[in-house]
Amino acid sequence: MADKQISLPAKLINGGIAGLIGVTCVFPIDLAKTRLQNQQNGQRMYTSMSDCLIKTIRSEGYFGMYRGAAVNLTLVTPEKAIKLAANDFFRHQLSKDGQKLTLLKEMLAGCGAGTCQVIVTTPMEMLKIQLQDAGRIAAQRKILAAQGQLSAQGGAQPSVEAAAAPRPTATQLTRDLLRSRGVAGLYKGLGATLLRDVPFSVVYFPLFANLNQLGRPASEEKSPFYVSFLAGCVAGSAAAVAVNPCDVVKTRLQSLQRGVNEDTYSGFLDCARKILRHEGPSAFLKGAYCRTLVIAPLFGIAQVVYFLGIAESLLGLLQDPQA
Repeated sequence: MADKQISLPAKLINGGIAGLIGVTCVFPIDLAKTRLQNQQNGQRMYTSMSDCLIKTIRSEGYFGMYRGAAVNLTLVTPEKAIKLAANDFFRHQLSKDGQKLTLLKEMLAGCGAGTCQVIVTTPMEMLKIQLQDAGRIAAQRKILAAQGQLSAQGGAQPSVEAAAAPRPTATQLTRDLLRSRGVAGLYKGLGATLLRDVPFSVVYFPLFANLNQLGRPASEEKSPFYVSFLAGCVAGSAAAVAVNPCDVVKTRLQSLQRGVNEDTYSGFLDCARKILRHEGPSAFLKGAYCRTLVIAPLFGIAQVVYFLGIAESLLGLLQDPQA
């Protein structure tokens, strides 16, 4: 039996609610992922996710872990809403013959969803990365300046937790990018974002649909709460690890500020070649652990909200005040 059709407003609201809850829960881990991916050999500020978070709290305070969160919280609603609604739309279009979707059609639906979402994802990631990585660059420059002074005087190594300098806001960054580069400035790294998000959706959505189907009782129209959550977590983790090399390249390309003696890149292939030459193949898995910890609960929460039909209940109350 085909699944009950859900209205587009409900799909958008469900995706938005899920995105807001998920980002609030996992954003500090995402900040650690960005900083770990951006640091290059010889310029390592952090040794692990926990080391990054501890040093961030010491140098920037608790809310330093949430730098860039406002951008995500503002744009994650349309981003997640577009992703989930587009996948549902393409799956519906591809199953008009009433037959169960083949794996190829499920992958095509995921590809369509990933392509649609980059309209919002690219500028969101562009702004978020600048705000997230600003603390790492500021601390690195302070340390190098202190080391230069100490080398002349002789003394101990300075602490990594240098005081944070004032940093630009998302509004300032947006204004500067539009003034200097136009709208294209907000879409720097669009190709890399497509190469990350399209394969991610191609892996995630078919895998989730099949895992969720496995846990659905024969007599039930929907899978139980825990099945949707676990299916979202497992599918999200698998897809996140699969596309992590593209995520590393995307993060490097979208970073406008560089640390001292760090490489600059002219494009996707140039970035991939330099990472491979200077840092080795393992560099393409930088932040994979963090990304898995971000994506797994993010998409688990998203699918639970989506399948519980929170938006349908809210819309039903608005349409039937006496209910």
